[in-house]
Amino acid sequence: MQHTLLKRDAQGVCQLILNRPDAANAFDEQLIAELITILNQLSNDPSCRLLLLRGQGKHFSAGADLHWMQRQAKMNQDANISDARELATLMQTLDNFPKPTVALVQGAAFGGALGLICCCDVAIASRNARFCLSEIRLGLLPAVISPYVHRSIGMRQLRRYALSAELMDATTALQLGLVHQVDDDLENAAQHIVTALLQGGPDAQRQCKTLLAQIETAPLDEALTHLTVHAIANVRASKEAAEGIAAFFDKRSPRWQPERTAIPQEPAHD
Repeated sequence: MQHTLLKRDAQGVCQLILNRPDAANAFDEQLIAELITILNQLSNDPSCRLLLLRGQGKHFSAGADLHWMQRQAKMNQDANISDARELATLMQTLDNFPKPTVALVQGAAFGGALGLICCCDVAIASRNARFCLSEIRLGLLPAVISPYVHRSIGMRQLRRYALSAELMDATTALQLGLVHQVDDDLENAAQHIVTALLQGGPDAQRQCKTLLAQIETAPLDEALTHLTVHAIANVRASKEAAEGIAAFFDKRSPRWQPERTAIPQEPAHD
């Protein structure tokens, strides 16, 4: 892998790092292909509990590489469609990743980088982070990433920032819902969410992500009720749920947790 790094720890935390710091981790066809490959590998790797997505150096990602865009301009229609399809595949693969995903953002996060951020389950930014849907100023569109950004910030805000390409600071990104948290100590904030995520049952987290994707645009009708009723009924009978409930009553940590910390008990009622 030329443009990415993958780091693991004993707890199953995988760090997928965009590794083009000299180019501000800008996207090109090689980086996109590497990200897709690694995400597919980790999707099927039971030793991977969760994924941290981050950029090496000063910036998360400056978006599309200008040299890549020059090459795109010389492609015919079929080649351009194929090239854009790869970016769409990356976004879909990250969005459908079966384990919890956390984007850690510092510096610039422009263009397609916002797609990666919005495809992650959790996004945390440092106070120096800056965000921009910059495509329109190059005569381009934030097309492939627009459904994911729309889901995060809503159409009203997307219309403004996609058309104006205004620069957003971390506070604005937090207010819009582009990120969940802003923290000067990005590493400490990351450790906090990692600790929380590792407490959850891995099978339950996978099924939760699947369920949330199914209910996202579903109407509140009998079909949705049927889906949710069967989802909880099926998981109640699972080995993981049995272990989690037994651990609660035994006042111990379930086997999937990396540290044997006591589960908080509900306060006693007089």
